[in-house]
Amino acid sequence: MKITFYGHSSFGIHVGGKFVLVDPYISANPKASHININELKPNYILLTHAHQDHILDVDYVAQNNPDTLIVSNYEVATYFGNKGFKNHPMNHGGTWKFDFGTVKMVNAVHSSSFPEGSYGGNPAGFVIEGEHKNIYIAGDTALTMDMKLIPMRTKLDLAILPIGSNFTMDVEDAILASDFIECDKVLGCHYDTFGYIEINHEEAIRKFFNKGKDLMLLEIGQSIEL
Repeated sequence: MKITFYGHSSFGIHVGGKFVLVDPYISANPKASHININELKPNYILLTHAHQDHILDVDYVAQNNPDTLIVSNYEVATYFGNKGFKNHPMNHGGTWKFDFGTVKMVNAVHSSSFPEGSYGGNPAGFVIEGEHKNIYIAGDTALTMDMKLIPMRTKLDLAILPIGSNFTMDVEDAILASDFIECDKVLGCHYDTFGYIEINHEEAIRKFFNKGKDLMLLEIGQSIEL
């Protein structure tokens, strides 16, 4: 399993011979100006919720890749389905086996509305199991006790957690979240994109290290392999 960071909360996951794109917000992010979205050829697009900083490039990428399957909550999936895109709706607690692995939709505590203000359903996270590796994509969320349910079903190899504060968890809450999910290997997201969520990288990494945990803050375009 190979995971590439495209900035903010956007990731590409190569797993099971497929390419899964998560929350594509790339073209309007000046920090990701070196990423060419025309080169992204996803088989799937996973969307945690409807906010613009998570769905901005869905239309463009899906139009360029008409076989792409959009996976999200019922409201978001239907929204893009009404535009003619292929979609697979899910909801909290639901699990589906795709050809790259298994996806379970889990709770997130946040809000969710489309850019024009219409209802975007409940925000969510995803637990993905594929190639004998298990990862948790938290999406935009506060720290929540529901995270403790995840390791009851799944032993995680990596957690992708928001750490920018203001709109989501901060670093301290993400450390607690890693305790709840019983995963000490964390990939940070939702930080530095704009002023509200700028963080001190060295301090964040040190706080995780002091708790015996590993926080990875990738450069945009950088990848890791599990």
